[in-house]
Amino acid sequence: MSAKARVKEYMTRDVATVDADDTVDDVARRIAESDHNGFPVTDGREVEGFVSARDLLLADEDAPIFTVMVEDIVVAHPEMDVIDAARVILRSGIQKLPVVDDAGNLTGIISNTDVVRSQIERATPEKVGELMETLQHIHDVDVHEERRRVRLDDLVPTQDRVYADELEGRRYELEHGLAEPLVIIANATGEKELLLLTDGHHRALAADRLGIEEMDAYVIVVAAEDPVTLGMENTARNEGLSSIDDVAVVDYARHPLIETTKRLQ
Repeated sequence: MSAKARVKEYMTRDVATVDADDTVDDVARRIAESDHNGFPVTDGREVEGFVSARDLLLADEDAPIFTVMVEDIVVAHPEMDVIDAARVILRSGIQKLPVVDDAGNLTGIISNTDVVRSQIERATPEKVGELMETLQHIHDVDVHEERRRVRLDDLVPTQDRVYADELEGRRYELEHGLAEPLVIIANATGEKELLLLTDGHHRALAADRLGIEEMDAYVIVVAAEDPVTLGMENTARNEGLSSIDDVAVVDYARHPLIETTKRLQ
């Protein structure tokens, strides 16, 4: 049975909020100066309502927010299935769900973009388990899984390029505390353990550009008593890949999933 993705894994935890006594003019200025189109209204961490740019239209600029905010709002719980949150977002026609705990305190916010992201790139336990089974089947070796912090400088990439558009997406996630763990294969073929980056190249490069030195990772450890040269090691060697600095960044227009009108004509 596959593990379900929970809202708490994809929500933004650092949430911008406003007070009920703030004025319409105050909040309108904050919206104009940011990339937000609305804010949860809170008293401390308790959610009292939500105010959007639409709620401010035609309102007196000196009016307090509690007079224009929506009080009966739809919220999500941190343990809620992301797919269920997607259904709520779709059926309600809203773009963001405040996430509240059992006490009604704000713990985060999840958007339709977060929901899409949860289905595109996930370092799930199932993905790790499938990779472990593949290694065992192909190379007849013993493996086990560890959760570690790994230094980006120690990683050997196994793909030679990433795409600029996706790199920007991963950068945004990192800046908002949304990074997925990397997936690493640790193979002790000599005195030094070789750390092969198998999933998360975009995340690793985005982190490196932000000056992040370490990341959380699922590490699949190949038993030291079963030394073996993995196929992806040969691939990295043949492509001249020894560090993430060797990975090329390709413009988004060349991404294999992207079509342009010029290419379609």
